[in-house]
Amino acid sequence: MRIRSLARRSAFTLIELLVVIAIIAILIGLLLPAVQKVREAAARMECQNNLKQMGLGLHSYHDNNRRLPPGAAADQPPWGVATGGWGANWHIFIMPQIEQGNIYNRLLFNGGSGWGASANNNCAVINNIVIPIYRCPASPLPEFCSSPHDGSSKVQLSSYVGIAGATQAALPTETRISNGGGGQFSFGGMLYQNSKVTLPQVTAQDGLSNTLMVSENGNFMTTTSGAKMAWTAGGPHGIIIGVSTTSDNSQGDRAFNITSVRYAINTLTGWTDNSGGTGVGSNTGHNIPLSSGHTGGVNALFGDGHVAYLTNGIPLGILGLLATRDDGQPLPSF
Repeated sequence: MRIRSLARRSAFTLIELLVVIAIIAILIGLLLPAVQKVREAAARMECQNNLKQMGLGLHSYHDNNRRLPPGAAADQPPWGVATGGWGANWHIFIMPQIEQGNIYNRLLFNGGSGWGASANNNCAVINNIVIPIYRCPASPLPEFCSSPHDGSSKVQLSSYVGIAGATQAALPTETRISNGGGGQFSFGGMLYQNSKVTLPQVTAQDGLSNTLMVSENGNFMTTTSGAKMAWTAGGPHGIIIGVSTTSDNSQGDRAFNITSVRYAINTLTGWTDNSGGTGVGSNTGHNIPLSSGHTGGVNALFGDGHVAYLTNGIPLGILGLLATRDDGQPLPSF
C-alpha cells in the first residue's frame, strides 16, 4: 500500500508578496535621494574642474600676452586682421591654452569671425564640436544652437560666462556703465568688450581672490507665461561670437558670452524677451543672471584661479563687489 505524500510545494501568499513589494519600495525611496545627491556632487565637482581648467587657460594667456583676453572682441588688432565686424570672445582666445589649438588654428579673424558666416567658414570649423570644459554636466540646456548664419551648422552653447562688471543695481558707486541694445553694460570687471585687463589692475583692496572672472550661465529662463527659454549670454550664436564695436564702451551695441551683474543668482522666472530694457532676451542680453543646474547656487572662478560655490542667498550688493576689479570697498563676509 502506497502512502501519499502530504507535502505541498511552498509558495508566497498574496499578503507576503505585497509585504515584499512594500519593503522594496521603501528601500528604493530611501536609496534614490542618496543616489541623486551623489550624482549632484559629481556634476558639481566636474563643473568646478572645468572652471579650474579655464582659470589655467586664462592665466596662461595672461603670461603669454601680458594681459587677459578680451571678454568679447571685434575683428581688429590685436585679435584680428580686419577693421571691425563681429569678432570672437574669451572662449575662443584661450583655446590654444586648453589644448584646442588645432581648432583655433583653423579659425579666421578677418572680419565677421564671430558671426561665423560662410565667407570665413568658421561655423563649419566648429560644427558639431563639443569642447568638454565649456559644458557643465548639470546644465539642462541643449548642447548646441543651430547657427543662424549658414542655417545648418550646430555651434556649441557654453555653460559659462565671462564677468564684465556690475551695474548700479548691484554696485551703486559704479559709473562705467553703457546703456545699449542688450541692456546695461559695465566695464569694471575682468572680461568686458575689447578689454585688455592685466592682473595687477586688480587693486590690493579687492584682491584677485575676491574678484570674479567666470561663472555659470547654464539654466533655462522662464517667461511670464511659464515657457522655458534657452536665453544665454551666447544667444543663438554659441561660443563663437563676441562684439561688433571696436570701442570698449560703445552705446547701442550688443556683446555676447559676457554679463554685467544686475540680478541675483538664479533669478530665472518672470522674464519677457526684452534684452534692451532688462538685459535678458532671446538674442542675448548684457545682464543675463548667473545660473546653473546645481542645487542652490553656481560655481565661480576667481582671479587667483580658485573656484568657489556662490549660493543663491548671496546679497546682490556683495555680488556686485565680487564682479568689480577695483571698487576698493571692503568685502563683507558671505
